[in-house]
Amino acid sequence: MSEIIKVGMADLKTCLPPNGVTTLGLGSCVGIALRDSVNKVGGLAHIMLPDSTAISNSQQNLAKFADTGIEELVRQMEALGAKRNRIVAKIAGGATMFQFQGRANSAMQVGDRNVEATKKKLGELKIPILAEDTGANYGRTVVFYPETGDFHIKAVGKPESVI
Repeated sequence: MSEIIKVGMADLKTCLPPNGVTTLGLGSCVGIALRDSVNKVGGLAHIMLPDSTAISNSQQNLAKFADTGIEELVRQMEALGAKRNRIVAKIAGGATMFQFQGRANSAMQVGDRNVEATKKKLGELKIPILAEDTGANYGRTVVFYPETGDFHIKAVGKPESVI
């Protein structure tokens, strides 16, 4: 019997088939689902912020940031037998949850910055992004099944999608 492992905010978890991983409430946060396409080791990170270097004491929670969270998820997957050159990614989230009247300040666009930082880090690690469901103005809940690579995305008022 398979288990769905819960990933909290600023958290990450790995799993082996037939288990899956889920996270709730991706607003401006980004869910990064990684999978070794051969041995099916997988994992999910729920990152909150783009860059750990802008925050003091950022090493206390590696999963909170795109740059350190993705690296830590890859490290944990490799400890379970994943090979970096076989890891692929799917991402979701990075919404603009609040509109600030009269402000075009990019610092307020955390969702966009999270998506950009996620793509940058995955590019640095040479991990291809196979699919994404990012942006817009609504939150998402996701469930990832590394065995098949299916990334289920649910949002209020929208049909469930699988990428």
